[in-house]
Amino acid sequence: MDLVVIGSGPAGQRAAIQAAKLGKQVALIERNQALGGVCINTGTIPSKALREAVVYLTGVGQRRLYGQSYNVKQDVTVEDLIYRSEGVIRSEIELIRSHMARNGVEMIAGVAEFVDPHTIKIMRPHNFEEISTEYAVIATGTTPARPSNVPFDDARIIDSDGILHLSRLPKSMIIVGGGVIGTEYACMMAALDVRVILTEARDRLLDFVDSEIIESLQYQMRSAGITLRLGERVEDINVMRDGLVEATLHSGKHLVAETLLYCIGRQGATSELGLDGIGIVPDSRGRITVNENYQTAVPHVYAVGDVIGFPALASTSMEQGRHAACHAFNEPCTSVPELFPYGVYAIPEISMVGKTEAQLTAEGIPYEAGIAQYREIARGQIIGDEFGMLKLLIHEETRQILGVHAIGTGATELIHIGQAVIAFKGTVDYFINSVFNYPTLAECYKVAALNGSNKLRSISGSRSYSGSNSDLVLPTVFKAKGPRRAA
Repeated sequence: MDLVVIGSGPAGQRAAIQAAKLGKQVALIERNQALGGVCINTGTIPSKALREAVVYLTGVGQRRLYGQSYNVKQDVTVEDLIYRSEGVIRSEIELIRSHMARNGVEMIAGVAEFVDPHTIKIMRPHNFEEISTEYAVIATGTTPARPSNVPFDDARIIDSDGILHLSRLPKSMIIVGGGVIGTEYACMMAALDVRVILTEARDRLLDFVDSEIIESLQYQMRSAGITLRLGERVEDINVMRDGLVEATLHSGKHLVAETLLYCIGRQGATSELGLDGIGIVPDSRGRITVNENYQTAVPHVYAVGDVIGFPALASTSMEQGRHAACHAFNEPCTSVPELFPYGVYAIPEISMVGKTEAQLTAEGIPYEAGIAQYREIARGQIIGDEFGMLKLLIHEETRQILGVHAIGTGATELIHIGQAVIAFKGTVDYFINSVFNYPTLAECYKVAALNGSNKLRSISGSRSYSGSNSDLVLPTVFKAKGPRRAA
């Protein structure tokens, strides 16, 4: 075998298909009956499908237009929410099977374990087999962390997998952990009129996101009725005699709710791979260290996806899998992690690409921010999003776009325009001189660019900008011409 991939999540799929496209003999090992890994079965796809069902059925996105009592369906049930998720999951699994079959990837069911650096044992309930391979890719993903001091019962005290199997919606919920998962589920539950208390040991949510965006998110979460206990560490969790769950904080506060969702960290699914025997030692959380080409301590063994840690997003995992397969078989491949976009599907959603203000300040890079509020944009008024915002970070001297940050409806889609401009080292003048469909949210780019350019002009004072519109390289067909004479 040329390549064996362990794990059928986004990273494993892309590694397998890329190698197959290069004409290699590829096998993909999956221990679970369902393909797709965490992404398809318990993580990205079901949680995002759940979010869409919540937003639609509760009408939460339309309440500023039609009133706070507006909803599409009264008394939303778990069955209502799961129905949409299950349909999407089935479709995605069939799509994966189709892609693998079409590309000639051999699918093998079983639990994989390295016998030696080039031999993998595949164990099944009643038999096993061994296969030899030139290269291997570990894409086993992660599982929710379940500390021994937390009394999980998968009914009242649950992890992020368990929330998809609730028998009914609780009236109240404590969420321990203000990372991406905790933040997203807090917003969903609050939209369903569940009383939510979110605790986070840090002083703010999502410390990798721009601080101004997080300030807006936290304000909107509080407006939705979510109680944020920031800078508070949970010391003890127990089930009370009346069946309620109590969480005791380090400060002495006692929080009580029907259900507690514990989502602090995830553990790399590496304990059964036999990695110690081939010279790969995961860290205390089961994660594998890799180099810039995703090679482990054993060069012909690669690791990609959530199992290598941050950013642990389906989108970035796909790119890592593709890059690893290309590197293994000497196929030229360019990957730019600095341009990976991040998306958080809270309500409202947020997204970013490039540098944050904190990073630019720490690096001593002079910049200015151009901001567009959705309420200034006709499309924002039409959809009833008053609090959405898009921010451009612009280099003071070169006028180059250094970062784009968005919060509000469609933020995770909108961000890709900025991603492309940053990739081609575009300046703020690109947005100033471009025409956007009207009314669209994309118009935010022009408004933010004009706002930022005006600030730069006031900073420069009497100094004139040495650049010009000729800095923009546009296709000839788009360059302005004089009026055409009638024949």
